[in-house]
Amino acid sequence: MTDVVLVTEELAAPAIGMLTADFEVRKVDGADRPALLAALAGADAVIVRSVTRIDAEALAAAGRLRVVARAGVGLDNVDVPAATARGVLVVNAPTSNIVSAAEQAVALTLAVARHTAAASAALRAGSWRRSAFTGVEVHGKTVGVVGLGRIGVLFAQRMAAFGVRLIAYDPYVQPARAAQLGVRLVSLDELLRESDFISVHLPRTPETLGLIGEKELAEVKPGVRIVNAARGGLVDERALAEALADGRVAGAGLDVFETEPLTSSPLFAFENVVVTPHLGASTVEAQDKAGLAVAESVRLALRGEFVPDAVNIRAGGAVDEDVRPLLPLAERLGRIFTAVAGGVAARMTVEVHGAVVAHDVSVLELAAMKGLFAPIAAEAVTYVNAPHMAADRGVEVELATADGAAGPATLITVCGAMPDGGTLAVAGAFASESRLVEVDGFELDLAPEGVLLFFRYRDRPGVVGTIGTTLGRAGVNIAAMQVSRRAAGGEALMALTVDSPVAPELLAEVAAEIGSTRAAVADLS
Repeated sequence: MTDVVLVTEELAAPAIGMLTADFEVRKVDGADRPALLAALAGADAVIVRSVTRIDAEALAAAGRLRVVARAGVGLDNVDVPAATARGVLVVNAPTSNIVSAAEQAVALTLAVARHTAAASAALRAGSWRRSAFTGVEVHGKTVGVVGLGRIGVLFAQRMAAFGVRLIAYDPYVQPARAAQLGVRLVSLDELLRESDFISVHLPRTPETLGLIGEKELAEVKPGVRIVNAARGGLVDERALAEALADGRVAGAGLDVFETEPLTSSPLFAFENVVVTPHLGASTVEAQDKAGLAVAESVRLALRGEFVPDAVNIRAGGAVDEDVRPLLPLAERLGRIFTAVAGGVAARMTVEVHGAVVAHDVSVLELAAMKGLFAPIAAEAVTYVNAPHMAADRGVEVELATADGAAGPATLITVCGAMPDGGTLAVAGAFASESRLVEVDGFELDLAPEGVLLFFRYRDRPGVVGTIGTTLGRAGVNIAAMQVSRRAAGGEALMALTVDSPVAPELLAEVAAEIGSTRAAVADLS
C-alpha cells in the first residue's frame, strides 16, 4: 500500500513534485478542523505550515501517522511531547528561512531608522513632508542583538557592513565564539542601557515570553529603536506602546505579534512603528527551501531512515558527517543480535570504539535500538519510539565509548545480557565500508547486507556440502559463506549470505540436516 502524505497548507510546487514521485499526496484545508481530523485518519505523514494545529486531538485521530513535518522553523502549532509519546517523528526546516528572516530584520531596522513606511504613506496621500520624517543613520550606532543563534548571527554579520558597534545577549554562547563574529557579549541589562537599536532573535518559550517588558523598557537607552522579526510575545506589546507614547522608545519594527493574525493594535497608531504581517519567511527562496527540506525529511522518515532535522529524537541535533555513515551498520547489528539471540535481552550496551567518539555518537545507540526491535515489533520502529519500546519491555540500554582500540576503523559492538543469564555480542567495523566482524566470539569478515543465515554446529567434514545441497533444492542461491571455529573439531559458526528469503521451515530443515545447535536468519534487505 502506498504511503499517504497529507498537505494542509500551501507548499512549493517542487516539493509537491518530489512527494508525488513516491507517495499518494492528498490535500485538505488545515484551518477546517473537522475536515482535517477526518483526513488525518488515512495519513502516514502530514505537512503543515503555521495555521494547522497538530495537537493531542489531531494525533489521536491519526492512527497511521508516523511523521509531522512543519514547512518552516517554528513548531508553536505542533504538540511535540504528545507526538513523541505516540512515537510520531516531528521535523521542521530549521535553516530554510534563516537568510530571509535575517534580511527582514535588517529591512525593518533601516525602515525604522528612516521612517520609510510613514513617509511612503504620507506621499501616497498627497503630502510632501520631508522635514517631518528626518531619520538617523545606522552607521556608528550600537546595535544590540538579543539571541545569537543562526538568524541572530546572520543579522549581526549584515549589520556589521553598516559600520555599527555590535553587542549581544545570549547566555548559551561562549565569549570566544562571539568575539570571532566581532560581537561583544553583555548582560541583558547592559544591552538595554547601551543599544541605539535592539533586534530580537529568540525562540518563543516560557522563559523568553515577555523578555522585554515594562521593567526592561524602563531601562533602555532613551531614543532606542526596537525590532522583532522572531516570535510574537517576546516584546510586551502593551508595554512597548506605552514606551513609544512617552518617548523612551523612538521607533519599532514588528513582523510578529503575540496573537496572529492581527489587524488592530494600539501600536498601529504610531507613525514611527513599521508593521508587517509575519513576512520573515515570505520569500520565494525560503518557501522553496522549506518545502524541499520537509519533503526530503518525510521521504526519509517513511523509509525508516534517520532524519537529520528531527526535533524529538533523544539524540537531537545535527549528526556529524563522520557519524552518519555508521547509522546503517549500528541498526543492522541490532537486527543481527535479535535474530541470533532469538529474543530480547534484559540489558544492552552499545559500544563505540575509534576516533569517531570525538563527536556525539549517541544517535548510534538509537540506531542499534531501532534494529533490535524491528524484527519483533508489530508496529514500525522509528528513532522516536525505539526508546519507548525498550522502556516498555524493561530493557536497559546504555552507550559506552572509547577512543582507539579499532585502528583506523570504527568498531561498534552490540552486547546483551539475556534473561537466562547468558550473554551475546555482535560487532561490526567501518572504514570505507561496513563489515560484520564478530558474532558471539566467532570472528568473521562479511558484508552485513541481504539475507544472512547463521548455524552453530560441531566442526566436521561434509557440513558445507550438506547446507549447499539443501538450500539448492529449495532454489536458494548462496552469495557468500564463511566458517569460523576456535579449534578443529570443536564448535563452529557458519554465516551465509543468500539471494532470497528463507522460510522458517527451510531454516529448520537445514539445521536438522547438520545437527545445528542454533540457527538464525537475519533479513537485512
